[in-house]
Amino acid sequence: MDVPSPCIDVCSLDSKDICLGCGRHIDEIVNWSVSTPEVKLRVVAAARERLALMQPQPLGKSARS
Repeated sequence: MDVPSPCIDVCSLDSKDICLGCGRHIDEIVNWSVSTPEVKLRVVAAARERLALMQPQPLGKSARS
Protein backbone atom coordinates (compact mmCIF):
# COMPACT_ATOMS: atom_id res chain seq x y z
CA MET A 1 0.00 0.00 0.00
CA ASP A 2 1.37 3.38 -0.94
CA VAL A 3 0.11 6.63 0.51
CA PRO A 4 -0.56 9.40 -2.02
CA SER A 5 1.26 12.67 -1.52
CA PRO A 6 -0.88 15.42 0.05
CA CYS A 7 0.72 17.98 -2.29
CA ILE A 8 -1.81 20.34 -3.90
CA ASP A 9 0.72 22.28 -5.98
CA VAL A 10 0.66 25.32 -3.69
CA CYS A 11 4.32 25.10 -2.76
CA SER A 12 5.16 28.00 -0.50
CA LEU A 13 6.93 27.74 2.85
CA ASP A 14 6.24 29.80 5.93
CA SER A 15 8.90 31.02 8.37
CA LYS A 16 8.97 27.57 10.05
CA ASP A 17 9.51 25.75 6.71
CA ILE A 18 5.93 24.44 6.65
CA CYS A 19 4.27 24.26 3.25
CA LEU A 20 1.19 26.49 3.13
CA GLY A 21 -0.43 24.12 0.63
CA CYS A 22 -0.06 20.67 2.18
CA GLY A 23 1.09 21.38 5.74
CA ARG A 24 4.24 19.27 5.57
CA HIS A 25 7.62 20.43 6.88
CA ILE A 26 10.32 20.75 4.23
CA ASP A 27 12.12 17.69 5.66
CA GLU A 28 8.94 15.62 5.31
CA ILE A 29 8.59 16.76 1.69
CA VAL A 30 12.20 15.95 0.85
CA ASN A 31 12.00 12.49 2.47
CA TRP A 32 8.53 11.57 1.14
CA SER A 33 9.72 9.29 -1.66
CA VAL A 34 11.86 7.16 0.67
CA SER A 35 9.42 7.05 3.60
CA THR A 36 7.51 3.93 4.54
CA PRO A 37 3.70 3.92 4.27
CA GLU A 38 3.48 4.06 8.08
CA VAL A 39 5.65 7.18 8.22
CA LYS A 40 3.68 8.76 5.38
CA LEU A 41 0.40 8.20 7.25
CA ARG A 42 1.86 9.92 10.33
CA VAL A 43 3.15 12.79 8.19
CA VAL A 44 -0.26 13.27 6.55
CA ALA A 45 -1.99 13.31 9.95
CA ALA A 46 0.51 15.83 11.35
CA ALA A 47 0.21 17.98 8.23
CA ARG A 48 -3.59 18.11 8.56
CA GLU A 49 -3.24 19.23 12.18
CA ARG A 50 -0.75 21.93 11.18
CA LEU A 51 -3.04 23.23 8.45
CA ALA A 52 -5.98 23.34 10.87
CA LEU A 53 -3.92 25.39 13.32
CA MET A 54 -2.84 27.75 10.54
CA GLN A 55 -6.44 28.60 9.62
CA PRO A 56 -7.55 32.00 10.94
CA GLN A 57 -10.20 31.90 13.65
CA PRO A 58 -13.46 33.82 13.01
CA LEU A 59 -13.74 37.06 14.96
CA GLY A 60 -15.34 36.61 18.34
CA LYS A 61 -14.44 32.93 18.52
CA SER A 62 -11.63 31.46 20.52
CA ALA A 63 -9.72 28.31 19.61
CA ARG A 64 -11.43 26.51 22.51
CA SER A 65 -15.05 27.33 21.69
